[in-house]
Amino acid sequence: MVQWQKSSFSSGSDGSSCVELAAAEGNLLRESDDPTRMLPVTPTALTALLDRLRGQ
Repeated sequence: MVQWQKSSFSSGSDGSSCVELAAAEGNLLRESDDPTRMLPVTPTALTALLDRLRGQ
């Protein structure tokens, strides 16, 4: 079973508008409003994405 971790920047009290990350079968990203669509990411790509989002 894949365990998803919700972003700390998730909005709304029901958490319906967020990005989630799982460290299973490689790294996976998904958006909570379409949980069946998962995006596999490499550690390098995930680091680049997070750095970009942080504005670095």
